[in-house]
Amino acid sequence: MKVALVVATIAAIAAVATAQQPIDKIYFPENETSILDFANRASIDEVVTPDPLGPNAPTLSPMTLITAQGDRCTCVPYFMCKPEAEFAEQNKFNEIDVNYNPESCQDVLDVCCREEDSLVVPMNNTPGATPTTTRIRGCGLRNIGGIDFSLTGNFNNEAGFGEFPWTVALIKTNDGSSHCGGSLIHPNLVLTGAHCVQGFRRGELKIRAGEWDTQTTKERLPYQERLVTRVNSHPDFNPRTLAFDVAVLELEKPIQLADHINVVCLPPSNYDTRRSDCFASGWGKNQFGKAGRYSVIQKKVPLPLVDSSTCERQLQATRLTNRFRLHQTFICAGGEKGVDTCEGDGGAPLVCPIGAASDNRYAQLGMVAWGIGCHDKVPAVYASVAKFKSWIDNVVRTLGFDTSVYDPNLSQFAELFA
Repeated sequence: MKVALVVATIAAIAAVATAQQPIDKIYFPENETSILDFANRASIDEVVTPDPLGPNAPTLSPMTLITAQGDRCTCVPYFMCKPEAEFAEQNKFNEIDVNYNPESCQDVLDVCCREEDSLVVPMNNTPGATPTTTRIRGCGLRNIGGIDFSLTGNFNNEAGFGEFPWTVALIKTNDGSSHCGGSLIHPNLVLTGAHCVQGFRRGELKIRAGEWDTQTTKERLPYQERLVTRVNSHPDFNPRTLAFDVAVLELEKPIQLADHINVVCLPPSNYDTRRSDCFASGWGKNQFGKAGRYSVIQKKVPLPLVDSSTCERQLQATRLTNRFRLHQTFICAGGEKGVDTCEGDGGAPLVCPIGAASDNRYAQLGMVAWGIGCHDKVPAVYASVAKFKSWIDNVVRTLGFDTSVYDPNLSQFAELFA
């Protein structure tokens, strides 16, 4: 059984060197207050084991039930049971109910299957093994509703399996704990917040791509893990204010792209930032503080972008006071009560649609940086990917990789995924 991802809560970050003080004054010109005295989502401190949102636990032994029609059935992973016609027509195996039901299979990815419907030769499901199918058609393709199965009971913004295939978890190698998210921008590279990787040395961090439910390995297509061999943080990153909060991580070997794993696009320079149909994805808390629970299943948080002047005014109305100034390397999103990113989401991607609506293609506009509380009527703050696009391109080229991988406008891109 896979060990559950362990997620870290938010805490204050150490003081910064004297050379960074002028940037601090942009935020609080009257003193040396750190933004992290007020904000959250940004650090690594107390380790908390995620609790399931219901009392469901993985099925430890074969479980036999009786269907509504009186037939005997056995709980098996969803892909080991012949799909009903309505799901087969949608190229899916089955429907998965993410709500706990004591009278049904106890693993969320199990279905109760009659003997005559059992599949004798299941598809490969070994974590770390090479996936056998690919249908990638470029960067940023969202699998609307997910692949393999439909969801029911997903009242807490649960994402479908592989719906946001670029979303990764950052994991500490010494204890398997995870405190941040990131995005795959190249099979060899991950984009995340600089605050997420500060102080890590070679071999102390790995990424996991293709994850969905952190408490089971019964997804048909396995997750893939890679060690981080190099951390490239922005040279102007300020740990007091989180200005220039961006880092590019190089992996020990490339991730193999598959139906549930793909790279995200980065935005063109003229991207319209007035979108109201964006999403953040990750496994962060459902509310701030120790009362909050970390998500077992990956969540998708629908968010509108908020213009910087409006965001700054709303943040000034909090305990930040009117002394606060929003740094130019940030953008804002959200502001609807109850719909927000939270602790454990740091570095996770904020994506918005690009191109024709029928393309279902997304570009990453931001990375979760910080916020005041969670799920209140105050926008959260994200590092602006567009502001860092040139810096990211330079890092990628310096490392010897091709920037066209995350650029949806370059003609050679299609050949890369042929």
